[in-house]
Amino acid sequence: MEYSDKDKLLKMKDSYETIPVPQAARNAVIDGIDKGKREKKKIQMIKITKRSAVSAAAAAALITIMANASPVTANAMEGIPVLGAIAKVVTFRTFEDMNENYEAKIDIPKVSIDNNDNYKVNHSIEEYANQLIREYEKQVTENLAGKGHYSVTSGYEVVTDNKKYLSLRINTTVIMASGAEYVKIFTIDKSTGNVVTLKDLFRGKEDVLNGIGENIKKQMKEQMASDDSKIYFYHSQEHDEDGFTGIKGDESYYFNDKGEIVIVFDEYEVAPGYMGAVEFTIPNSVTGL
Repeated sequence: MEYSDKDKLLKMKDSYETIPVPQAARNAVIDGIDKGKREKKKIQMIKITKRSAVSAAAAAALITIMANASPVTANAMEGIPVLGAIAKVVTFRTFEDMNENYEAKIDIPKVSIDNNDNYKVNHSIEEYANQLIREYEKQVTENLAGKGHYSVTSGYEVVTDNKKYLSLRINTTVIMASGAEYVKIFTIDKSTGNVVTLKDLFRGKEDVLNGIGENIKKQMKEQMASDDSKIYFYHSQEHDEDGFTGIKGDESYYFNDKGEIVIVFDEYEVAPGYMGAVEFTIPNSVTGL
């Protein structure tokens, strides 16, 4: 009897499946399968561990950002032992008041370096805050706003935190009929714990301060030429009005990510109020940094 090709294949399949497998070979196959399962679990555990490490690092970074950005968060974190050192970079007390048409909320930061409170810096910061509080209390006591509304809001943020410097920016908005924005920046040398003014930074280099002033004038002129909505007050041969004449050395400043100095002026100081507080980035080619 002749078999079809299909029948031949089926008979070959049956013969293959009935071939006896030695026990040693069977055990080797089973061991191989078990080993593969163990290796798969190990790889999964490694992946989970890596994801956990990344998540922990991301959480730590988020905590650092929150601690520096929000005084409320920073204050709350001080009660957590593990996170205390992070939160103590900036802590605070708050002055709040609401009296009929008067309102104030002033967050007062405190700086510590290497877990040590910096008395000189904190005293300067507190004195600046107390000036705001005294002015507010004068407005309330003498009812200078009359039937109008008077409010003071002051907060802070860390704008520079590198190996050498810490810059704490205090932003204050005063509203009385119209609003005014004020900026005060404390730039601190971490190695000494002292506030460093522009005059300190370029001590004995008055030509650099003059160069910074001229660069700011140049930026003002270029911005006004390219944008009709921008207006600056500055004194030059072409523009004979009172206004910005140069750098005195006590202006607020911080360092950006490129290590360049950024100088900040209060609202109305060098430009009309609608432009708010204005900033000028000074190239390192000018400062020599």
